[in-house]
Amino acid sequence: MTEPHDGADDTAGVEQRTAIPSFINREVQQHIAWRNGDIVVSVPAKSGTTWMMNIVHQLRSGGDPDFLDIYIEVPWLELVPRPGIPVEELVASFDRMTRERRRAFKTHSGPGDLPYQDPGSGPDVKYVVVVRHPDEAIASARPFLQAHSDAWLDLWRIPRDAFVGPDLETLVSERADTFVAGIFRLVAGWWPLRHRPNVHLIHFADLKRDHEGSVRRIAEFLSFDVDSAQWPRVLEYTSFAWMKSHEEKFELQYAAAVPLLDHGGMIRKGSVGSSAEDGISEAISKAIADVGHQVLHDPQAFEWCYRGGPVPS
Repeated sequence: MTEPHDGADDTAGVEQRTAIPSFINREVQQHIAWRNGDIVVSVPAKSGTTWMMNIVHQLRSGGDPDFLDIYIEVPWLELVPRPGIPVEELVASFDRMTRERRRAFKTHSGPGDLPYQDPGSGPDVKYVVVVRHPDEAIASARPFLQAHSDAWLDLWRIPRDAFVGPDLETLVSERADTFVAGIFRLVAGWWPLRHRPNVHLIHFADLKRDHEGSVRRIAEFLSFDVDSAQWPRVLEYTSFAWMKSHEEKFELQYAAAVPLLDHGGMIRKGSVGSSAEDGISEAISKAIADVGHQVLHDPQAFEWCYRGGPVPS
């Protein structure tokens, strides 16, 4: 494993924590040749991305318990699976994906970094957008960073201490412009498009409150014809209990050069309303909201980001 930085390297450590990781390349999605039927799962980090990836895959397959790695089934557009891969090679890998079923992709980007296909003026692409209470997303972030494998960090020559940071307060302060602002920036990008026929916004809390109803509405939005015999399987395989008992399928073990996460690193509690017990103090919560107000100026959008419920007109 890479040795931790000593005092002489503290500045480099701060730069590493505040920068977008070197294994993320947002340029890739600018070059995708979109197809009719493509599905994009656009979600801020630690806000229900993996859950929605699995929901899309299970709806598309009619219930599939045997897949190896969800990141093979639903590739991550920004991920560079090993150092030195040019953008052209990553784009070509998406072009080679089978045409026998609809493609689905994950992204942590919103409109801007992610090209939006307007209905009627290009390929028929649908976007499922999930948003989570920002405090809950941040509470999940540091355990997720800690769960990145030694093999993955060594592959990218990223010192663990610099990548993880010492505590939640440091994560919020040093990654305010990237990780924290990214939550609100994605909402700000999608909010003006929220009633477009190819955009479906859903809040993590509502997905938790009404799992079956939410999954059925997503199926309808994506035009998946799931028959009555398939629904029990789809609902079982998209439940938190099933995903937690099959964690290895959701931990990026096989979609990159080495496993990205240690076992147990992706799926934690999937809870709502527990950010305080996970370390989000009032001061941290205020700091998160202050960043949000700088990025997300629509008060309805800001309120919905925290509370969920019906998407206002």
